[in-house]
Amino acid sequence: MSNIIGVVNYGIAGNIHSIKKAIIEAGGVAVVIDKPEQFEDVDKLVLPGVGSFKDAMQKLKNDGFLEPLQKNTKPILGICLGMQILSSLGFEYGKTKGLNFIQAEVKPILVDDVIPHVGFNTLDVINSNEVLNGLENEEFYFMHSYEVVNYINIASLTEYDEHKFISSIKKDNIYGVQFHPEKSRKAGIKLFKNFINLKGAN
Repeated sequence: MSNIIGVVNYGIAGNIHSIKKAIIEAGGVAVVIDKPEQFEDVDKLVLPGVGSFKDAMQKLKNDGFLEPLQKNTKPILGICLGMQILSSLGFEYGKTKGLNFIQAEVKPILVDDVIPHVGFNTLDVINSNEVLNGLENEEFYFMHSYEVVNYINIASLTEYDEHKFISSIKKDNIYGVQFHPEKSRKAGIKLFKNFINLKGAN
């Protein structure tokens, strides 16, 4: 069995219950992880997040999640802020070190249009992977003011006000999506199903 998905609860994920519900609807078993030792009980991890980069990293540290995340070899999916903190550095409310899973920085989206970028938008898939399989023409729900700046792990781009930002990344066992699949209807359920169906730890 490889469909037990652990959703990391580090006190900042306002979308955790919606994610759990979507995983179940996609055919997985969702377990909310409140303690680091629970990592051993699951096959894959989801790192959700709503809020600021700085607060998220502080909560992960306070709750004892940093070291087990660094040692993790299981597939992991970062969602929205959960994708952003996979980066090396964030610049929200000062300069904060991230998990450093990908060589990237998280910076404000600089456009003339309304910020945050909110609503459904499409993906321009640059490098397809198992998680994005079959989702090239779908729309996903976004809500963010910051973007991940990276040059080598880009899976897809999305355009907002003539500005293209990274909407998903992939590196080894690490996947990240800037959008909210749990709020993206059937397309989001399909993405979770793809993640559930991934092979186990690399």
